[in-house]
Amino acid sequence: MFNTGSTAFMLISASLVMLMTPGLALFYGGLVSRKNVLTIMIQSFFSLGWTTVIWFAFGYSLCFSGGQGGIIGNLNMAFLSGTNINSAFFGNHEIPLYVFVAYQMMFAIITPALITGAFANRVRFPAYVLFLTFWLIFVYFPLVHMIWGNGLLAQWGVLDFAGGIVVHASAGMAALASVFYVGKRKVFDRGPHSLPLVAIGTALLWFGWYGFNGGSELKVDTIASAAFLNTDVAASFAAVTWLFLAWILEKKPKLIGLLTGSVAGLATITPAAGYVTIGNAALIGIVAGIICYFAVSLKNKLKWDDALDVWGVHGVGGTIGIIMLGLFATKAVNPAVQIEGLFVGGSAEFFLKEIISVMAIGAYCFFFTYIMLKIINLVTPVKVTQEEEITGLDSSLHGEIAYEEN
Repeated sequence: MFNTGSTAFMLISASLVMLMTPGLALFYGGLVSRKNVLTIMIQSFFSLGWTTVIWFAFGYSLCFSGGQGGIIGNLNMAFLSGTNINSAFFGNHEIPLYVFVAYQMMFAIITPALITGAFANRVRFPAYVLFLTFWLIFVYFPLVHMIWGNGLLAQWGVLDFAGGIVVHASAGMAALASVFYVGKRKVFDRGPHSLPLVAIGTALLWFGWYGFNGGSELKVDTIASAAFLNTDVAASFAAVTWLFLAWILEKKPKLIGLLTGSVAGLATITPAAGYVTIGNAALIGIVAGIICYFAVSLKNKLKWDDALDVWGVHGVGGTIGIIMLGLFATKAVNPAVQIEGLFVGGSAEFFLKEIISVMAIGAYCFFFTYIMLKIINLVTPVKVTQEEEITGLDSSLHGEIAYEEN
């Protein structure tokens, strides 16, 4: 009944995307100070558990049930009602529906976890639990439905192969709003405390991204292979571009620059991975390395305390990726492209739709997140106290420490 090759591929892809969340925990954990490692790690791992509960209860239904052209789905498939092990994925009938449910769940898990790097060391755990819950319901689920659930933006002709708008731009703008709300850290953080931990986290993210982008084709074909290769090429070009740019401007080639550049390239190629040629993937990587580097430099100059550069890497990277998609999407790679990119013979219509969509959604994510944090603060304090910052959040909030003092 099902295509065994595509089913196996999608099971592996879902596993790879799942691995990205622990990878993110290691990546972020290495970037903060020793006394705050566990706090930022638990935020990623909690999303792994809690988002799964929400996804099973009603998240999947809100994303992928309901009529065409809407903003949000309905609850007809809450608790996966009406499905069984023999149900086929409605998109291509090649894989079981349960595989698609699991694959999309992994995206829902990691997206809000990305935001946590922006407000590192400053947010109390009860507030984070509410933040995670409401952000999924009012931001992530509607975005998935509108773009991947045949909703409003899909009907309008907007493309996003694996999450430039749905994942990276939305998380990046939410991160920036979080930074403005919680303000600067009161205690100087000497992080990163462990670059080897950051390197291991980056390796897991890069490895998992093959499932993130390649798996978004949802079957085994030439488009999946193109997305797979485009992912690695863009990440590599972005990594070396960032390294050499930092080497010129900062006088030394730094590992953290190479690692950050690779993540910027991965985020930027995500929306275009299955729609552009390999040559344009390389160009996207170079552009990502340059623009994201200067976005982070601008953030530092403006003294925005985006602790782990979520806005500069994911927010800016996702937005650039959508713009580049509008320029270079081609039917030669993917027949699903109805109107080709502006630089490959298409009209300005598709290009403008991509730009309008990413800008409008970015604005919504920013303002909703800021207002949501203010409301959450009425229920439970969002910000940690100065005493908790001085002690370290691992000890003061969670009663644990990552490293015993000698």
